[in-house]
Amino acid sequence: MPSDAALKKILKEYRFPVTRGQLRAAALKAAKTKKSLVDILIAEGLIDEEQIYQKLGASLGAPFIALKNREIKPEILNLIPPPVAGTHQVVAFDKTATEIKLAMVDPTDIQTIEFLRRKTGLEPKVHITTTSDLREALRRYHTALEEELRVVQEAGGEALPGDLKKAAEEVSVVNLVNSILEHAVYENASDIHIEPTDREVIIRYRIDGILNPVMTLPKNLQNGVTARLKILANLKLDEHMAPQDGRFRIQVQDDKLAFRVSILPVYDGEKIALRLLHEGVKPLTLDELGLLPEPRALVAEAAKKPHGMLLVTGPTGSGKTTTLYSLLGILNQPGVNISTVEDPIEYRVPGVNQSQVNPKVGFTFATGLRALLRQDPNIIMVGEIRDQETAEIAMHAAMTGHLVLSTLHTNDAATTLPRLTDMGVPPFLVAFTCNLIVAQRLVRRICPFCTKAYRLDHAAEAELAKVFDVKKLPALFREHLPKEAKSKENEGAFAQGTGCRRCGNKGYKGRVGIYEVLKIDEDITRLINERRAADTIRAYARTHGMLTMLEDGLIKARMGITTISEVLRVSKD
Repeated sequence: MPSDAALKKILKEYRFPVTRGQLRAAALKAAKTKKSLVDILIAEGLIDEEQIYQKLGASLGAPFIALKNREIKPEILNLIPPPVAGTHQVVAFDKTATEIKLAMVDPTDIQTIEFLRRKTGLEPKVHITTTSDLREALRRYHTALEEELRVVQEAGGEALPGDLKKAAEEVSVVNLVNSILEHAVYENASDIHIEPTDREVIIRYRIDGILNPVMTLPKNLQNGVTARLKILANLKLDEHMAPQDGRFRIQVQDDKLAFRVSILPVYDGEKIALRLLHEGVKPLTLDELGLLPEPRALVAEAAKKPHGMLLVTGPTGSGKTTTLYSLLGILNQPGVNISTVEDPIEYRVPGVNQSQVNPKVGFTFATGLRALLRQDPNIIMVGEIRDQETAEIAMHAAMTGHLVLSTLHTNDAATTLPRLTDMGVPPFLVAFTCNLIVAQRLVRRICPFCTKAYRLDHAAEAELAKVFDVKKLPALFREHLPKEAKSKENEGAFAQGTGCRRCGNKGYKGRVGIYEVLKIDEDITRLINERRAADTIRAYARTHGMLTMLEDGLIKARMGITTISEVLRVSKD
């Protein structure tokens, strides 16, 4: 990393808008977290990453190189072994007969440059790049992990010891489990499924919401892999007939990750599901969540209210928790006391008092919520409202001066209100406390590297016409499409990914939310008190400007963020 002195000189010379107070605060945070000053300034949004590295490069005489959109041949990347590249933050991106071109975040690291000169026998040509570009380039080493997985698979015919503890400590098993975990991190998987069958063990990763088969293992490795994961998660090795849940942490490069482990007895052994949780990840902003301007304004307004309830609804895996943590990130200020009761705690948030449900000792959502109310909170987050008791306590808290955030499992925003009354909560309590309901799903983003414009053909229009009046599309886009996305020459055009190396030839990379935001106004309050059905509430909200999730998704498809087929896939009830 560039020295603090060099960085401060650049900030002053190029007049970056960073005050002395901000610089002092960032320096203290850098010392406390043991991170570099430049990384803290970038993370806090005080300087632009690419701009600062370009200026640093100019000052140090090292040309700037952007690696994100650059193809790097595997044989060139592998000129530097993965451990050296990761430890010394350097990658090779090109070479000639006499030169090796290096990308580094610190081009003054003479020791590493000299080491690579001796190791490769080539003259290093040093370029500067950003930390995020370098991290992305380092992820390309996952091809080495694939090779390692293949080697372990081929060696899987050897018998393992009968003793489970010894089997878990076998080098082949330890390497295999490490490789499965690391490979999942590099592939940006959200879950790992290890599924025994009668003859083999299937490994699948959930990437962008879709389960993908990755590899199969010989049956004789099953007990060793299961035992290894049980040891990591501090679970009982000799328990095979009851479900078990645990958690463990690992570090891959600069990323600290927690794995939530669930083990379930099935016919052919024990099925293992692991959820990847990136610890210390900065909460997404409302923009990054994918909220359009009008719904975003409603959510921001509701989050500023001193009391009441803000509910996020949707099925499992629809991104509800991410939305709640994003709202906590906005609300997390020094002057407020935020307390949560969760099951489980998925992300650690500095400055927030987080508690974990533990039914074994009687610590449920309801008992935890009661305890939180004695902790003088301003803002409360309840992981999920599952029963009448939790719902009523949360609503009484919202009525007595607290802002309460929570989730519920319903298909859309309007259905949430009758669902609460069906739980036995009095309608007046629901009507008086609910400020806003956000229903959501996650759709896959079109890969930015292989996106291509296209127009709806007759078959696609016919498929869309089953759920939406296609004649209304132009009016929908005219009214709700953000100004920057409107263009006459592209009217009616959509986009799709053709598939490339960066997205695994899937045409999609990453996910974004589609939303339905229902603001509770006086008329909806009256409908709730009259115990009106969800259809009546939805019809009223629609006539008063509420976008449905399908419409929100169609607008995002028109913006080139996702595809029509993806929106139709996730918005089906």
